[in-house]
This record gives sequence, structure tokens and C-alpha cells, in this order.
Amino acid sequence: MTRGPAPKENAIRRNLHPGAQSLPATTQPGRELPKALGISTGGARRFWKTWSTAPQTAAWTETDWSELELTTKLVDGLYLGDLKLAGEIRQRVAKWGATVEDRARLRMTFDKTTETEPAASSVPAPEVDMDEELYKLLNGS
Repeated sequence: MTRGPAPKENAIRRNLHPGAQSLPATTQPGRELPKALGISTGGARRFWKTWSTAPQTAAWTETDWSELELTTKLVDGLYLGDLKLAGEIRQRVAKWGATVEDRARLRMTFDKTTETEPAASSVPAPEVDMDEELYKLLNGS
């Protein structure tokens, strides 16, 4: 004997979140890096390219693009040696869903593509592009 009413047959899951955001799983067209920002480091340029074409940008408005501009300027400062900017940058990109944990917290998912993807063994592994400037900067060399 149990307490309370018996569960409904095929009970509906109650903890689904109707506000969850589903995004396309493909890269977006992106935007050009505004020359007026005066970005001087390759790391900041890569940051802009990565985020301006991220799937998250499918839902962005002008205010979001403005935040990307400001954050790219902070990343440029980080690559120029101002390590105090790292925490601010981390907080900003977390709001966009930078990591798996951030996307889970934001209830952000990517649409499943129905296209068949090539086998992992047939795709060559990308070469790791470690940015020497940042590596030296973070290691104090």
C-alpha cells in the first residue's frame, strides 16, 4: 500500500521547460568584424569569427551583436596582456552558451540534423592551432 493517488498511466513528464531554446545545429553566416573596433590581435579576430558564425547567433538581435563587439574588444585587451579581463570575458560568453554546462543552464539545445554525417574515421582530425601569444601570456613566459 502506498500513500497518495496512483500515478497516471503514461504519466506526462512535469519538468519539461516550455521556454527551452532550440537552435539550428549549423554555423550561421555571421558578420564582418567592424574596422572601427580597432582590433589588433589575431586571437580577438578568431574570437569574433567563432562567435559571429556560432549557431547561437540565429536568435541574436542588434543588442546581442553590440555585446559581441564589446566582448571582442575585451578579448583584444586580454591578448595584449591585461589578464584581469579574463573573468569578465568568461561571464559574458557564458550568457551566450559557450560551454555544454552553460547551454544546459540556459536550456539551450541544437536541432538534430537528419542528414547523414560522414564517419569519424573518414574525416581528418583538425590540426590544433595553439595561440603562442596567449600561451606565453598565461604561463608568464
